[in-house]
Amino acid sequence: MVGILTNIGISFAAGLFAPIGAVCVLPLYPGFLSYLASKISTSDSKKTIALLGVMVTAGVVLSMLFVGLIFSTFLKASLTKAIGIVSPIAFGILAVISILLLFNFDLGRFFPQKHAPVLQNPYLSSLLFGIFFGIIVLPCNPASLAVLFAVSTTTMDVLTNFLNFLFFGIGMGLPLLIFSFISAGASKTIIGFLTQRKRIINIIAGLIMLVISLYYLLFVFRIFS
Repeated sequence: MVGILTNIGISFAAGLFAPIGAVCVLPLYPGFLSYLASKISTSDSKKTIALLGVMVTAGVVLSMLFVGLIFSTFLKASLTKAIGIVSPIAFGILAVISILLLFNFDLGRFFPQKHAPVLQNPYLSSLLFGIFFGIIVLPCNPASLAVLFAVSTTTMDVLTNFLNFLFFGIGMGLPLLIFSFISAGASKTIIGFLTQRKRIINIIAGLIMLVISLYYLLFVFRIFS
């Protein structure tokens, strides 16, 4: 039980770091919601933006559940036999990514970036934006995805892995939901604060990820034993 809760906690933290560390796209989010809200004829724009934010968050969680379903079912058979090999490799890659973060190496520039479609219906656009948000954010911050997959390789239990992806999606969507409920000015202030402190955020995240990867490599998999 403790191991499951630890995995879920790490997955949630990784999801939370995904948008917070992706300063290349995060500043676009409040403007996107304001644009969608302007397409809706209503006097209560703040309530409308909040509702659109809920739809975005739902889309993020749905996209992660879909990925989790694929990982937990279709990949289970192929990974089960090789779990003892795959897991140490995954955490080894995580350790390398952690070190690159500490040295301020921009991993996102090696990944192609996509843009979410905008439809006539603002609510449907918000849902699609949430679904595609992972495609937009993760190339800017692939470290968070590396954490999720590394943790998910430690067990082939379908429910545990499904919960890992669920809480990763909740963590990813939480900042977006918060930005939807606060004023546009406050959102810009917070995003500006995060943008200015990108280096510090990367160092903290890199250190935490390095500790996690080393713990699993040295004490769980005992690669040097």
